[in-house]
Amino acid sequence: MHRPTWWLPGRMPLRARLTLWYVLLLGLTLLLFSGSLYLRMQRSLLAQVDSALQAAVAQAVTTIDEEDGRPRFQETEHGQDVERRLSQTGFAVRLVALDGTVWQGFGGDVSLPVQLPLAGGYVTAAGSDGGWRLYTQPLIGDDDRRTGWIQATQSLSQVQQAMTSLRSQALLGLPFVLLLAGGSGFWLANRALRPIDRMTRTAAAIGAHELDRRIGYRGPADEVGRLATTLDQMLERLAAAFARERRFIADASHELRTPLTALKGRIGVTLDRTRPVEEYEIVLRDLAREVDRLIRLSADLLLLARLDQGGLPWQPDRLTLRDLLAAIVEQLRPLATAKRMTLVLESGPDLIVEGAADHLIRLFLNLVDNAIKYTPPGGQVRLRADATGTVARVTISDTGPGIAPEQLPHIFERFYRVAVDRSRDVGGAGLGMAIAYEIARWHRGTIKVESAVGHGTIVTVRLPRK
Repeated sequence: MHRPTWWLPGRMPLRARLTLWYVLLLGLTLLLFSGSLYLRMQRSLLAQVDSALQAAVAQAVTTIDEEDGRPRFQETEHGQDVERRLSQTGFAVRLVALDGTVWQGFGGDVSLPVQLPLAGGYVTAAGSDGGWRLYTQPLIGDDDRRTGWIQATQSLSQVQQAMTSLRSQALLGLPFVLLLAGGSGFWLANRALRPIDRMTRTAAAIGAHELDRRIGYRGPADEVGRLATTLDQMLERLAAAFARERRFIADASHELRTPLTALKGRIGVTLDRTRPVEEYEIVLRDLAREVDRLIRLSADLLLLARLDQGGLPWQPDRLTLRDLLAAIVEQLRPLATAKRMTLVLESGPDLIVEGAADHLIRLFLNLVDNAIKYTPPGGQVRLRADATGTVARVTISDTGPGIAPEQLPHIFERFYRVAVDRSRDVGGAGLGMAIAYEIARWHRGTIKVESAVGHGTIVTVRLPRK
């Protein structure tokens, strides 16, 4: 038979667990407080009884006289008055010999067993009605010798009744208080968690095609409010990420479909009829160029995917930034010369960075290659490396046409190309800046683009110095 397991700690609802912990802690607190109050009350009542016994003995001593070498209570009016008052208030006073023999006594039960301490003090005697409290004080004669003892006793029945009443009220009231606290705690927990339940239902109802929906919490900016705001911000990021992925898939499909369609068409046309060997060679060279383009595109997509997933092994080298940039400038100088452009590397300090040489070379190759592509003939591309604190900074500036402000936020999106870049003469799939951005981020660095139409573009790369 299947038995419910909702009561198990791991399956119990949160509001029930909060209520249970609240009741347990409150119950433990009340028990500790009640126990402490009980002990303090008991000590306080006993201290009052002890003070009263000591006062009774002090009064009784004033009525003691010595007769035949033995202390006795006076039969005077004062003595009788003291005996009457002490008896009426529940005290029993007796005179005891040094050997424990009771000489004389009055009031209450003076037949209690004699308990003689080595010195004066208080003793509690057990009894069926709550017991007795006994105070003993030595009697000193004229020759400063101890002649006997005077003892005063009082019943502890009233103290016992008070303590029993207090204990009963505490034990009877504790379950009621815990029941009331449990109900109140459950109501408060339910009210506090109600907004979270609404957020849970709303979040559960949001699917992949409904990422425009939000929690829409309307309430104080407390912990629940911050949670709702965080969830809405997370949904914003997820919606943006889904939108980027959809655009990425659509653009990747377009970029792959176009050359594949062209390849298929060229192959079909070529095979349509028999042609001279020279025409086949021309077609094969064109097909090889398209295949190379597909290979580059596939490699770029694979690199982006590995960067996104953190799949690249981090095996950094210590690199001198100036030597790295000098090698890139020498590699791209023929391209700049072909466009009658000036490619300048300003000498700077020996900055050491830590990273993967191949990927850093690709980062700066993409940036410098873009600057050369989009700078008109006769223009200039300038590279400069310097440092600000613990950051190495590389600035790549050109005298190209610049980028419109509305296009700058999208410059690092995959497959995004500005209007002038849509021609096949310039080439490229719109992945260069995206790859550069991901490589910089992988090296714990940043890229910033500043541009204005007609005033060129400045790209700033910041990498941590070693």
